[in-house]
Amino acid sequence: MQQELADQPSYRAQQVWEWAARGASSYAEMSNIPAALRERLEERVPFSTLTVVDEAHSRDGTIKTLFHTHDGRPVEAVLMTYRDGRRSICVSSQSGCPLTCSFCATGKMKFGRNLTASEILDQVLHFRRIGEVNHLVFMGMGEPLLNVDHVLDAARRLPDVGITHRRTTVSTVGWLPGIQRITDCGMPLRLAFSLHAPEDGLRSGIMPVNDRWPLEDVLAACRTHHEATNRAVFIEYVMLAGVNDGPDQALELARLLGPGFTFKVNLIPYNPTDSVYDGSSPEAIERFRAVLEEHGVRATVRLTRGRDIAAACGQLAATASA
Repeated sequence: MQQELADQPSYRAQQVWEWAARGASSYAEMSNIPAALRERLEERVPFSTLTVVDEAHSRDGTIKTLFHTHDGRPVEAVLMTYRDGRRSICVSSQSGCPLTCSFCATGKMKFGRNLTASEILDQVLHFRRIGEVNHLVFMGMGEPLLNVDHVLDAARRLPDVGITHRRTTVSTVGWLPGIQRITDCGMPLRLAFSLHAPEDGLRSGIMPVNDRWPLEDVLAACRTHHEATNRAVFIEYVMLAGVNDGPDQALELARLLGPGFTFKVNLIPYNPTDSVYDGSSPEAIERFRAVLEEHGVRATVRLTRGRDIAAACGQLAATASA
């Protein structure tokens, strides 16, 4: 697009972006852009870097969209709506994921590549064309902090779309250099750490990345992030029956995190991904949560959205709906 606008006043690119950020679905809607320029852009510049391949709609209102990039890489993103008015987008930062967490469907895919900032933003703009959006999580396909430059570039643009930085969350399995970048970026982004086990041996079995960045080091970086931003760090903890959901493990997690406002634990009911795991029962999840609360650790059970269309946490695998 920059080449097509090279002979235009410098403000034209900003005008085009403002229209896109407000939900315009074509260049034809951009009434303050000269008609000849709109026609030229329509002919030479695709309106999105992504092509919609498939879309699935859940009984709970969740929408999952499968895109392909210009070079055929599959990417999925999800729109979740809530009764309190939240309209939250879960975006992908990579096509596939190289980190092979054992419970995650994305980790079983062949890794493609990092997505550009434009490809990340075009996931957002796709749903913005459907309606207003106000929250975003980098929790889709891929490890965001392995693509931190493009993630941060995309995040800087989100307020134009209606998503403030304080309503933007970046999730990580614990990629330490990236946590430091998020802390130092100057935006009050929320950090979420996918922990899933309270000690290194078990966590390494579930998440091989733990062998590179052990819990003690990652949690120290999370505490630094809290001190710098005064924002609680979310601890993501998927509940696996007989693996990480016992009362003793809840107590160990409480001791690891400590009481106070540095951390808030999100207990995630396991969503089936054709793996060796079974999900914990609601009773086991509640017992786990109660132990954490008794020891001063704030904890909630995440509301599962989009499970019937494989759009819930850990289920994204870039497959078309049946």
